[in-house]
Amino acid sequence: MTRRRSAATGRSISSWAGVTWRSSDVLITPRPDPAHPVVSVKDPTVVRWRDRWIVYGTSADTSGAWRVFHTSFADWSEAPSAPLYHLDQNPHIGDTYMAAPQLFYFSPQDMWYLVYQQGAPAYSVTDDPTRPDTWTAPRGFFAEQPSLLAQGWLDFWVIADEGHCYLFFTDDNGFLYRSRTSVADFPHGFGAPEVAIADSRENCYEGSATYKVRGTDTYLTIVEGFDSRGHRCYRAWTADRLDGPWTRHGTDDHAFAHHSHVLFPAGGRSTDISHGELVRAGHDERMEIDPQRLQLLYQGLDPGVDVEGTPYALLPWRIGLLTRTGGE
Repeated sequence: MTRRRSAATGRSISSWAGVTWRSSDVLITPRPDPAHPVVSVKDPTVVRWRDRWIVYGTSADTSGAWRVFHTSFADWSEAPSAPLYHLDQNPHIGDTYMAAPQLFYFSPQDMWYLVYQQGAPAYSVTDDPTRPDTWTAPRGFFAEQPSLLAQGWLDFWVIADEGHCYLFFTDDNGFLYRSRTSVADFPHGFGAPEVAIADSRENCYEGSATYKVRGTDTYLTIVEGFDSRGHRCYRAWTADRLDGPWTRHGTDDHAFAHHSHVLFPAGGRSTDISHGELVRAGHDERMEIDPQRLQLLYQGLDPGVDVEGTPYALLPWRIGLLTRTGGE
């Protein structure tokens, strides 16, 4: 691959595999209350706005109910004590299934969007993401599930270039899909999905996210997959355009984010680097990241957990932060 030098950072970009990281301690944990017997927090989305970190994510409780939660804090050191607000308390949303949110500001409309799955992709809008009680009722992007998606669809992600908005998603079976509409028509007008990446289930499973690498003509897509022992990790693809073609970086355990390349704090190890989001350089629809300040807010799992013997909804996921320390 041709090396491109970042005008913003002066750092050359070659491969997005073999990256090394250090991990924080656990930052966000379940905070059960009588109405929300939460056992898991996962799927974080994060932006920095008005000198605060704004995080939305998925919670799961002892009944198997999935909801979206919100938390906010000025500094990462405050995250463990920051309260959680569950969106079933929002009068426009109520107690309904929501999972895997993505938060961004859509600058052409001066509006914030929360994109999430309800089976199908859905969204809500507000003018203030720090007030989770103000999100509108869920609205769908599609009138029905497209016929191409025999395996289903999940983990939806929006990103825009100068003329178009793209909706990316996975199917847990080796495929990443994209659908497109114009910036002027968003959130309406999405066309029939097309395959963006076709790979194995182990390489391309779920939890995709796509970014523009600041100061370059490169787009980066990360997708959760599995390593040689079945642990979750993130793989990376790059392209010069959002409609591809995409080039995968690394194979097997040589991945974008893999536990063997992470320095963990004492007692805080996770053998799974699972569904998360890179910390963006901005907060709008362009989804820009700065490769010199690369961080990944991720869900991890204590290696002592019996994954095979625990129902998926009851797996005790916790949220931590990876900070890049090097790479090829």
